[in-house]
Amino acid sequence: MSYEPPTPPADLPADIVDTLNEYSSDQLRHVSRYAEALAEYKERTDRLESDNDDEDEERPPDLPDDVLTKATITIKEINDNRYYYWQWREGETVTSKYKGPVKPGD
Repeated sequence: MSYEPPTPPADLPADIVDTLNEYSSDQLRHVSRYAEALAEYKERTDRLESDNDDEDEERPPDLPDDVLTKATITIKEINDNRYYYWQWREGETVTSKYKGPVKPGD
């Protein structure tokens, strides 16, 4: 290991380099763990968004533009009437969109 301080990456802003240079070795190790976890989170988020963008490849013809390809059709009963809804998950949220009434015999 060299006795010279490391050279920061050229694309790292100077104010961040200056701030890091003021930190103790313990603080830098905490920053390192946080930065690694944050990078993994952002990569995972980008990958999930990219996966959602790829969904348009196999889009059923009757699927509205604002409904994700992974949506399924569910039946909801409201006031003794049955209705079809598109339903899909976006993160922690389940989203539904009205499709139409259930016809007798369906």
